[in-house]
Amino acid sequence: KAAGGEEPIPEGIWWLLCTGDIPNEKQTSAITKEWNARADLPAHVARMLDNFPDNLHPMAQFVAAIAALNNESKFAAAYARGVPKSSYWEYAYEDSMDLLAKLPTVAAIIYRNLYRDGSAVGVIDPKKDWSANFCSMLGYDDPLFCELMRLYLVIHSDHEGGNVSAHTSHLVGSALSDPYLSFSAAMAGLAGPLHGLANQEVLIFLNKIVSELGFKYSEEQLKEWVWNHLKSGQVVPGYGHAVLRKTDPRYECQRQFALKHLPKDDLFKLVSTLYKITPDILLAQGKAKNPWPNVDAHSGVLLQYFGMNEMSFYTVLFGVSRALGCLSQLIWSRGMGLPLERPKSHSTEGLIKLAAAATKK
Repeated sequence: KAAGGEEPIPEGIWWLLCTGDIPNEKQTSAITKEWNARADLPAHVARMLDNFPDNLHPMAQFVAAIAALNNESKFAAAYARGVPKSSYWEYAYEDSMDLLAKLPTVAAIIYRNLYRDGSAVGVIDPKKDWSANFCSMLGYDDPLFCELMRLYLVIHSDHEGGNVSAHTSHLVGSALSDPYLSFSAAMAGLAGPLHGLANQEVLIFLNKIVSELGFKYSEEQLKEWVWNHLKSGQVVPGYGHAVLRKTDPRYECQRQFALKHLPKDDLFKLVSTLYKITPDILLAQGKAKNPWPNVDAHSGVLLQYFGMNEMSFYTVLFGVSRALGCLSQLIWSRGMGLPLERPKSHSTEGLIKLAAAATKK
């Protein structure tokens, strides 16, 4: 935890993901010091970010900037020198540390250029942790927002290896592409609407409810609205999960934060009422394998409470967090010497035969 704070800091989750051990304060402070020292961007990347058109999506800018850091890769240089495979993980670790240090600066420049008239992000404060420096560069100095950012970056960091961004990073890394290229590819996957836009879709959904019902709705009115929404062929965004079969613990973390710090916020009250009524509605409908809320059902409301209303930037925040999981997995993959990933493939004719055989069963 940061001094005076209550939320875990991402430096600690990075140590845990890389080692399997829960760190002490001295160990997390060492990570903070390393990231602060490595945070400066190469001139060509900063220049590129400043030259992007203001109508280029923030995720496109994020992907491009990460890839452009490739000329800094210690892994690529070591591979070119012919270092033994047993040491690949060391260079993957160094690249990952450099990239994690720089990602908040990249994200903050994108944010400032698009939404704050290109104002400077300032310099890294060596006395602040990773999240606090990120908030300052974004232009948010509220200590409570820094607490939210610490929580957000921790709970979005890692979610096994099957989601698009984690799997993409593993797949590209298996070709021994360096961490910059591997993570850039992962972020291109995260930019897809089926992976990275869920919390934005939740906010659009909530705003639709507010536009039709306002904030002075009864529980019965909200139930009727949700039922009508489902009967029209639409879904309730933020509910259900490909793996989980209970309320997402990451949702619960955010809910506890909101209950403590913004219990009277109208959008939070709406989220809470939906949490109370929606699972039973989805169960009654009979289609949901998991009727419980996931992490995306809550995060946008918290960001908007603190004034971050630029929804197109939310996926970049998600990406900064996902780096902790994707890059730690890359280090482990190189350390274990995992091979090139090459799944078996089927011809179209073969797929047609498989489908035909399945219909006969």
